[in-house]
Amino acid sequence: MSSNQEKIRVNYKDALIEDKRFFHDKASEMESFYTKKYIGEYISSEKSVIEIGCGTGHYGMYFAEKCNTYLGIDITPENIALFNHKILNSGLKNIKAQVGDATKLETILDKSYDLVLILGPMYHLPPEERNLVIHESKRICKENGIIVFAYINKVGAYLGGCFMAPEAYPSKTANDFVFNKGTDDVRPEVFFFTTPEEMEMSATNNNLTVIKNLGVDFSFCATAINAMSDKQLEEWMVLSDVMSQSPSCVGVSNHALLICQNS
Repeated sequence: MSSNQEKIRVNYKDALIEDKRFFHDKASEMESFYTKKYIGEYISSEKSVIEIGCGTGHYGMYFAEKCNTYLGIDITPENIALFNHKILNSGLKNIKAQVGDATKLETILDKSYDLVLILGPMYHLPPEERNLVIHESKRICKENGIIVFAYINKVGAYLGGCFMAPEAYPSKTANDFVFNKGTDDVRPEVFFFTTPEEMEMSATNNNLTVIKNLGVDFSFCATAINAMSDKQLEEWMVLSDVMSQSPSCVGVSNHALLICQNS
């Protein structure tokens, strides 16, 4: 069981806030756009998919029509209640959602899914518990199946603070929390940060084969992105496409995806 389970639940108890987080503005839409784009490469009509940290079903409702079966699991009951409401209204028969803990997926059988999406837990767990999630994801993933880990970058998150709140960042306190402790300086027991290199090392140490490491939202300059005209945004997306796939740039993305193959 995750050590900060109750703190995570309290943070997400208002499911409507979580449900809207991808639609606040142009910058906040980037994470959803690229996550769907890159995960979509591994979705097909015969695949069984499980998403751990499914929230209110943003990705589940999008991918369910494109795969054979989809199961969403989240630690927050309020998120699952809203997700199940969406499922009921959609009429889809191949998608389910239930409460569960990413560090111990007791109800999930070994080697039962083609694609395992870990799209939330790495944001909220310290390194030793992230390792439990990696173990569980390997256990439930079929041989040669795909596992995708979403994570928050130390540098990308901190850069966002420096650009969006220059009166508060950078600071000695933030340096200590972000770079030494690997946590958010405001909610250190809820949000945990890492780096592309640390994530790849964790994967390879657990006998996963790293396929890609991709940035999904270079939103440290969110104010500038939101001020762009449609034409400017179109050109920004060309730059963002290049950055998202460049190993030298991934670490300055706020969120990123590590795509691995199970062995």
